[in-house]
Amino acid sequence: MVLKYKSINLPFNHPFTISKGTKTHQPSLIVELEYFGIKGYGEAPAINYYNISVEKMIEDIESKKMLIEKFALTHPERYWHYLHHLFPQNPFLVCALDMAGWDVFGKLKKKPLYSLWDLDISKNSLTDFTIGIDSIENMVRKIKEKPWPIYKIKLGTDNDVQIITELRKHTSSVFRIDANAAWKQQDALEKINIFKDLNVEFIEQPLAKDDWKGMKFLFENSPIPLFADESCVAEKDVEKCHGYFHGINIKLTKCSGITPALRMISRARELDMKVMVGSMNESSIGTAAIAQLLPLLDYVDMDGPLLLAEDVAEGVKFEAGKIIYNKENGIGVSVKPF
Repeated sequence: MVLKYKSINLPFNHPFTISKGTKTHQPSLIVELEYFGIKGYGEAPAINYYNISVEKMIEDIESKKMLIEKFALTHPERYWHYLHHLFPQNPFLVCALDMAGWDVFGKLKKKPLYSLWDLDISKNSLTDFTIGIDSIENMVRKIKEKPWPIYKIKLGTDNDVQIITELRKHTSSVFRIDANAAWKQQDALEKINIFKDLNVEFIEQPLAKDDWKGMKFLFENSPIPLFADESCVAEKDVEKCHGYFHGINIKLTKCSGITPALRMISRARELDMKVMVGSMNESSIGTAAIAQLLPLLDYVDMDGPLLLAEDVAEGVKFEAGKIIYNKENGIGVSVKPF
């Protein structure tokens, strides 16, 4: 196996703001694994508030590159376990390599992953389109600029209710709200009770990730389903979220790849929880990987390429929220040469 990698820094169409801050570009690490002439690709976006930078991922690669390349890829799950022990403190890097391993494996089997897993893509959920925090005027403009059946609205401001009330005047599309852990318990319940009459489908991470007492209160009193994001990072967190959230939002980068995501989906189903996979502003590489999981999901947020002004690959296409697959095997992506 031969590993290549490169750092990218893709610009957003608009500055992207959530309750944790604003950014104009998305830095990511792209990896290429070549195995007997077959090339597989993976991606891991760098997220500041998880303290894993592209530079850190590259540093870890260089420290153990020979070991990464040494593995005989009999199955991606075995490769993930190997990588997990190599980099126990860097799930982002493990995700990129796990994704590339699955891409190679699918190409070896000459099937897209969803076909390899015997999944039916005919009834896939639609993806939402994210509207970042901005002035109300600009948020309205973004909605008009991108007519879409479902919007994910980032909140966490002093005028959250005003934002949703005003946006609702301009579209009948479904709203999903992501507070990114910005609310407090009583404030959250007051907002949620208002939002229930404004066609809000669910609320994502209303409270701080470790406010379990507050989440139990909201879980028992909210008229709208609540989804864990920051509270559900790794496999062990699925069980912790049961009884505090109605569903979980899995991020491939945070949980360390496709392999653990499959197990998280299975465990959530056992606990009768809803399942969503979310975007971390991936390019078409990471987004194509999410698309392979679509038949297993209740909801999906995979609009990364739609938010970016540039891309490094061609993967799925978007048609008013519907995901259109290409004919590529593996994760289903064509990557520009390194």
